[in-house]
Amino acid sequence: MSAMRWIFLVLCFLCLCSGFGSRAGTIYYYCDESGVFHFTDLPASGLYRPFIVFRDKHFDLKKIKHLVRIYSERYGLEPALIQAMIEVESAYEPEAVSKAGAQGLMQIMPNTQKELGLRDPFDPSSNIEAGVRYLRSLLDRFGDLSLALAAYNAGPARVEQYNGIPPYVETRQYVRRVLDIYSRLKR
Repeated sequence: MSAMRWIFLVLCFLCLCSGFGSRAGTIYYYCDESGVFHFTDLPASGLYRPFIVFRDKHFDLKKIKHLVRIYSERYGLEPALIQAMIEVESAYEPEAVSKAGAQGLMQIMPNTQKELGLRDPFDPSSNIEAGVRYLRSLLDRFGDLSLALAAYNAGPARVEQYNGIPPYVETRQYVRRVLDIYSRLKR
């Protein structure tokens, strides 16, 4: 595998030098049961993992929405909900960083990244997967979408402390904005 990876990295470098793939974003791979490696820039299933990430200030909304559909399906959530969160959190900017230090499309805080095993918060696929997985765990924990969103924004400890949505203006506005956009996208 390491020889195969090395060969592929060299090929990717050559493609970048020649102008091909300069907007590729992320190349994903998986190894099937026969030992055959499959590579793509648009993973068709959750079997694919990031292989190489090309940093590009531009982002492809179509690819992001494709990733949202994959991970929403994997964790049993509606894509419109995740799209609403991404719109509010980062306005679809993969390299967004908040004043508080949250990073990526779904604005995940560094401590939460560690808990989730998120190594590259600026890789759209990794960030969306971790954010959707985290939201799923919050929904399972609190059993209510508004409380799960509040926990995503302010932290689960704050939702438990206040036994509901914390009295923070930012958190209340966040929950309201996500729910409004979610409602609009579902129509």
